[in-house]
Amino acid sequence: MASKILRAAILGAPGSGKGTISERITKCFGLKHLSSGDFLRSSARSDPEIELLAKRYLERGYLVPDHVTTHLMLEKLKSMGNQSWLLDGFPHTLAQAEALNGIYQLDLVIHLNVPFETLKERLRARWVHLSSGRVYNMTFNPPLLRGIDDITGDILIQRDDDKLEVVAFRLRQYKDITKPVIDLYSLIMAFLTFIGTTLVLMLMNSNKSFQR
Repeated sequence: MASKILRAAILGAPGSGKGTISERITKCFGLKHLSSGDFLRSSARSDPEIELLAKRYLERGYLVPDHVTTHLMLEKLKSMGNQSWLLDGFPHTLAQAEALNGIYQLDLVIHLNVPFETLKERLRARWVHLSSGRVYNMTFNPPLLRGIDDITGDILIQRDDDKLEVVAFRLRQYKDITKPVIDLYSLIMAFLTFIGTTLVLMLMNSNKSFQR
């Protein structure tokens, strides 16, 4: 378990491997993993108003408005008390980062920098187990049986926002919107950037960095 309270965030474009790396880090170091995308989808299943927003924005590759995402995420963090956590996908915009910084001081920010052509290929090969959020990639992390979740046997789906016509837009949007967040955190706190296309190397680098 983590020996002290650690508050960290991982930044990266869709398909960069944030979820996979976050899972490895949280298991190794006793952190709670909070994915903004998974949390919003989970909230949408229990709240009709959020469900409407999710259909309007997430399924088309657009970002949910800052005030909605920020409110939901900050309320969730407050409910977690003095636990150590790793944020995945939040903050995504400068407004979200400033709101988060007003309440919490992050100890570490990890930035995954992967070429966009590689990201496009990964996203096209990504399939998910909807109810759990488990992610598979048919190229480097396939299920044991094609199209079937390893644990439940349920059918895997490709999310609407991972389909070819949405991927390029999501990546352009990420570059434009998230650059100010990267610039902000690179100046004011421990900020680690991992550059490369091999997910295994990123996992190794992430673990070494936490162990320093």
